[in-house]
Amino acid sequence: MTVRVRVPTPLRKFTNGADEVNGQGGNVRALVEDLDRQFPGIKERICDETGKVRRFVNVYVNGDDIRFLQNLETSLKEGDAISIVPAIAGGA
Repeated sequence: MTVRVRVPTPLRKFTNGADEVNGQGGNVRALVEDLDRQFPGIKERICDETGKVRRFVNVYVNGDDIRFLQNLETSLKEGDAISIVPAIAGGA
Protein backbone atom coordinates (compact mmCIF):
# COMPACT_ATOMS: atom_id res chain seq x y z
CA MET A 1 0.00 0.00 0.00
CA THR A 2 1.22 3.45 -0.83
CA VAL A 3 1.06 6.44 1.51
CA ARG A 4 2.08 10.06 0.96
CA VAL A 5 4.84 11.43 3.17
CA ARG A 6 5.37 15.18 3.64
CA VAL A 7 9.08 15.81 4.04
CA PRO A 8 10.28 18.79 6.11
CA THR A 9 12.91 21.12 4.68
CA PRO A 10 15.81 19.74 6.79
CA LEU A 11 15.24 16.22 5.38
CA ARG A 12 14.81 17.21 1.74
CA LYS A 13 18.54 16.78 1.13
CA PHE A 14 17.79 13.02 1.33
CA THR A 15 14.84 13.21 -1.08
CA ASN A 16 16.59 15.28 -3.78
CA GLY A 17 14.58 18.31 -2.73
CA ALA A 18 11.15 16.65 -2.91
CA ASP A 19 8.69 17.97 -0.34
CA GLU A 20 6.47 14.91 -0.70
CA VAL A 21 7.37 11.30 -1.47
CA ASN A 22 5.52 8.00 -1.62
CA GLY A 23 6.31 5.20 0.76
CA GLN A 24 5.01 1.79 1.67
CA GLY A 25 4.42 -0.12 4.87
CA GLY A 26 1.73 -1.64 7.02
CA ASN A 27 2.76 0.54 9.95
CA VAL A 28 4.96 3.56 10.62
CA ARG A 29 7.99 1.41 11.50
CA ALA A 30 7.81 -0.38 8.12
CA LEU A 31 7.30 2.96 6.37
CA VAL A 32 10.45 4.42 7.95
CA GLU A 33 12.39 1.33 6.81
CA ASP A 34 11.00 1.76 3.29
CA LEU A 35 11.93 5.45 3.26
CA ASP A 36 15.46 4.55 4.35
CA ARG A 37 15.73 2.04 1.48
CA GLN A 38 14.65 4.74 -0.96
CA PHE A 39 16.55 7.58 0.69
CA PRO A 40 19.55 6.19 2.59
CA GLY A 41 20.30 8.04 5.82
CA ILE A 42 16.83 9.46 6.41
CA LYS A 43 15.98 6.93 9.13
CA GLU A 44 18.78 8.10 11.44
CA ARG A 45 17.33 11.61 11.24
CA ILE A 46 13.87 10.34 12.23
CA CYS A 47 14.80 7.62 14.74
CA ASP A 48 17.43 7.47 17.46
CA GLU A 49 19.97 4.68 18.01
CA THR A 50 17.37 2.61 19.91
CA GLY A 51 14.95 2.77 16.97
CA LYS A 52 12.46 5.15 18.63
CA VAL A 53 11.29 8.37 17.01
CA ARG A 54 13.69 11.12 18.04
CA ARG A 55 12.51 13.34 20.85
CA PHE A 56 12.41 16.45 18.68
CA VAL A 57 10.68 14.85 15.69
CA ASN A 58 6.92 14.51 15.46
CA VAL A 59 5.22 12.09 13.08
CA TYR A 60 1.55 12.48 12.18
CA VAL A 61 -0.79 10.07 10.41
CA ASN A 62 -3.73 11.94 8.89
CA GLY A 63 -3.09 14.76 11.36
CA ASP A 64 -2.88 12.52 14.46
CA ASP A 65 0.38 12.42 16.44
CA ILE A 66 1.61 8.81 16.55
CA ARG A 67 2.71 9.32 20.17
CA PHE A 68 -0.99 9.31 21.06
CA LEU A 69 -1.70 6.30 18.85
CA GLN A 70 0.53 3.20 18.75
CA ASN A 71 3.75 5.10 18.03
CA LEU A 72 5.83 3.22 15.41
CA GLU A 73 3.30 0.38 15.43
CA THR A 74 0.54 2.73 14.22
CA SER A 75 -1.19 1.01 11.31
CA LEU A 76 -1.25 2.58 7.88
CA LYS A 77 -3.70 2.14 5.02
CA GLU A 78 -3.65 3.03 1.35
CA GLY A 79 -3.77 6.79 0.80
CA ASP A 80 -2.85 7.85 4.35
CA ALA A 81 -1.05 11.18 4.66
CA ILE A 82 2.07 11.12 6.84
CA SER A 83 3.82 14.28 8.03
CA ILE A 84 7.27 14.37 9.55
CA VAL A 85 7.66 17.57 11.54
CA PRO A 86 10.78 18.63 13.40
CA ALA A 87 9.92 20.33 16.69
CA ILE A 88 10.77 23.99 16.71
CA ALA A 89 11.80 25.67 19.92
CA GLY A 90 12.30 29.31 20.56
CA GLY A 91 11.49 32.10 22.84
CA ALA A 92 11.65 35.80 23.34
